[in-house]
Amino acid sequence: MTTQLPIGVVIRTIGGDSATWLDSARRIEEAGYTGVWAWDHLMGRPPGRPVVEAWTMLSMAAALTHRVTVGTFVANVMNRHPAVLARMASTLQRASGGRLIVGLGVGAETGEHAAYGLAYPPIAERARRLEEAVAVMRALWTGGPVTRESPTYPLHEAVALPVPEPAPRIIVAGETPVGARLAGRIGNGWTASDTNFETRLPDYLEALAHSGRRREEQLVLLEVNEGDWLDDSSLEQSPWVLEPRATWQRWRAAGADGAVILARSPADVDALVRAVERW
Repeated sequence: MTTQLPIGVVIRTIGGDSATWLDSARRIEEAGYTGVWAWDHLMGRPPGRPVVEAWTMLSMAAALTHRVTVGTFVANVMNRHPAVLARMASTLQRASGGRLIVGLGVGAETGEHAAYGLAYPPIAERARRLEEAVAVMRALWTGGPVTRESPTYPLHEAVALPVPEPAPRIIVAGETPVGARLAGRIGNGWTASDTNFETRLPDYLEALAHSGRRREEQLVLLEVNEGDWLDDSSLEQSPWVLEPRATWQRWRAAGADGAVILARSPADVDALVRAVERW
């Protein structure tokens, strides 16, 4: 029986190609990791680097796998109208047998937005839009018809069928105190990097309690942040590869329900597959 690790892997979409990305997703599931995740970027860095589109890759990965969750880590709320995002997520949730998790954040890529002609208001406005986007998505996941007035995302007798069963979980990325509190108020969970997870966790838990929501019903994910996410660093010497169980236990004790590790290359996937033997 394959060991089941409480660890997911985000496969880097920048600099990759679809065949390699999908093969990595297959290998991650076979090794026993819990989830496959994709960055939501439209352009590479620098702009000449290729990039595979997150939702397309996740949909194909869901068809190639049977057990792992698939999810955005994280979807940029400014990239798609939330009604369109709700329909995409609903379809993938049903097609995957309920394995989708929607990671959602305010975005931080001014270059992409300018290049594609997408709005990129100040962060306070993006946070407001994220909160409204979550409300729009959840309303549409009831099937409708939904009517809601809004200067940003109005709906008028909007129907969204078939209904996803169950509705996908929405994990809100929150690296700042405002973001962590927003996740506690509206999310089905929260994620932050290992550089500020422990600092922001009290903000998240306070907002969660203030909203009358139960910690046991949330999914709190640690983002493993080792080096520059766009460089060619290797996971070979990562504690998540050398001592995966002990490293996980340290963060579990800190309050995480799971971890998400970045695989920059097929070599990183090789290292993660070998690491399972040390679990």
